[in-house]
Amino acid sequence: MKGFFSLAATAFLLSFSAMDVASAQSVTNAEQIQAGGYDVEPNHTQVGFSVLHFGFTNYQGVFSQVSGNLDLDSQNPARSKLSVTIPIQSVMTTNSKLDDELKSDQWFDSAKFPNARFVSTQIRQTGKNEAIVTGNLTLHGVTKLESLKVHFVGAGINPLDKKYTAGFEADTTIKRSDFGVKMYVPYVSDEVHLHIAGAFEKRN
Repeated sequence: MKGFFSLAATAFLLSFSAMDVASAQSVTNAEQIQAGGYDVEPNHTQVGFSVLHFGFTNYQGVFSQVSGNLDLDSQNPARSKLSVTIPIQSVMTTNSKLDDELKSDQWFDSAKFPNARFVSTQIRQTGKNEAIVTGNLTLHGVTKLESLKVHFVGAGINPLDKKYTAGFEADTTIKRSDFGVKMYVPYVSDEVHLHIAGAFEKRN
C-alpha cells in the first residue's frame, strides 16, 4: 500500500509539472498583464530585509502576512496605484529572542505602531518590465517618500487555485534612523536593504 501511494504521488507530480506548472506563467511582458484590480496574495508575498551586523554579516529577516491592493493599467503604468500594509508583528529572523526585541519599543514598537504602510504617489516605467514606484512609506509613526525599483516577473493562471496572478520583485534601501529606529546605529547598519516578492491576485 505504501508503494502504491508513492507511485501515485510521483505520477501526480510528474503530470502536474508537465502541464500545470508549464502554464502557470503565461506572460512575461508587462504590457500583456491583464489590467484591473488586484489584491495582495499574502501566502506568496514577502518583505525581506538585510542589515550589516557589526561589520561581520549581512543579517536577514522577513515580514509576511502582507495585505493591500493594486489598480493596474498595463498600457499606461503611470495611472496604476499601489497600496500595501505590513504587520510588524509578523517579523521573523533565525533568532526568536531577536524577533521579540524587534517588536519591542526599543525597535519597531509594534504595540504602538502595529503596521507599516506604503502608498504609491508616482509610477514611472523605465523599461519593458521595469518601473520606479515612488510613494509614502509610513513606519514607526513616521512617513517619508521612498522609491522602489520594480521588476515584473510573470503573470498567468495559478494552477492550484485557478486565479489570475501577477508577480513582481522590488528593491530599495532606506535609513531606519529616518523613521526613528536608531538602536545600535552604526554597529548595526543604519541602511536597510529591502527585497520584496509580491504576488497579486486579480479580482473577479
